[in-house]
Amino acid sequence: MQPFTTHTGMGAPVDRVNVDTDQMVPKQFLKALTREGFGRILFYDWRYLPGEKPNPEFVLNFPRYKGASVLLTRANFGCGSSREHAPWGVKDYGFRVIIAPSYADIFYNNCFKNGILPATLPEDQVDELFKRTEKEEGYSLTVNLPNQTIADKHGLILQFEIAPSRKEVLLKGLDDIGTSLQHGAEITAYEKAHAATATMYEPLDIKYYSNGR
Repeated sequence: MQPFTTHTGMGAPVDRVNVDTDQMVPKQFLKALTREGFGRILFYDWRYLPGEKPNPEFVLNFPRYKGASVLLTRANFGCGSSREHAPWGVKDYGFRVIIAPSYADIFYNNCFKNGILPATLPEDQVDELFKRTEKEEGYSLTVNLPNQTIADKHGLILQFEIAPSRKEVLLKGLDDIGTSLQHGAEITAYEKAHAATATMYEPLDIKYYSNGR
């Protein structure tokens, strides 16, 4: 997974509360076996008219937001089901950062597993970012994870909080497997010790236990 330190990108505002994961990636697209291609599906029912014609009234289809990589949104983002396809879609679309007042817990956790920074700011600060994004075409933000700041080129600097463990996995580019492999030597030592002690015991008589004893 790609490490995250700083990111500068254009913001795109999705001004809706309680955006759930079914709205992000509808259920009919959950059969895919890989993470690729979900960017086209993100916000599918909002982005497309029948026949997959782009809906000109949905904000991400506005030409001015093409290429945006910082998603601004509202409270309780990512609520609903636990599908990991939702952050897959967010990342495949091109977003590296989400900024919102709050998130659903499972979605929030899944973001870190996929190299996305879900930054949390108070509602009044999110409101200010919405105003600036909508007022200035091409409005961009620089998100600095080591310093935990979000800044624009006009002098605005906002501070966000993040748990040290969450911060570490993003800085190092670690998913769950990568985190486990950091302890590879200890795991190998345990397995060797376990293999040695396992020979001390006779194997279970499966036939005996299958007879209900």
